[in-house]
Amino acid sequence: VQLQASGGGVVQAGRSLRLSCGASGRTLSIYAMAWFRQAPGKEREFVAARTWSGGSTYYTDSVKGRFAISRDNYENTVYLQMNSLKPEDTAIYFCAAAARGGRFYSNYERDWTYDYWGQGTLVTVSS
Repeated sequence: VQLQASGGGVVQAGRSLRLSCGASGRTLSIYAMAWFRQAPGKEREFVAARTWSGGSTYYTDSVKGRFAISRDNYENTVYLQMNSLKPEDTAIYFCAAAARGGRFYSNYERDWTYDYWGQGTLVTVSS
């Protein structure tokens, strides 16, 4: 599975941005997708995740009500709609895919749950 993230950029606080993550290759093996982010000088952290079928979605508390993870079934693309952006949302955003469902539900926040990673896309929110 190959993942290609895009959509990052510079945006003012309060504005919106949508990130995309295109999946190719053995996409039938994907069980769940997620977005993580890494701010300067900080560790990578979980942002949002969803099962490939869309039955379950999860968000970290700091983005609940502002971010939404979704999927375009036909394009095998997962999106992260980010609204009401804050300067603290500034980070490199990574998409990831998990091939195994057994450990996902209890460990969706852990980066080791995911088997495939895309390159990062930088989001900068100015105040």
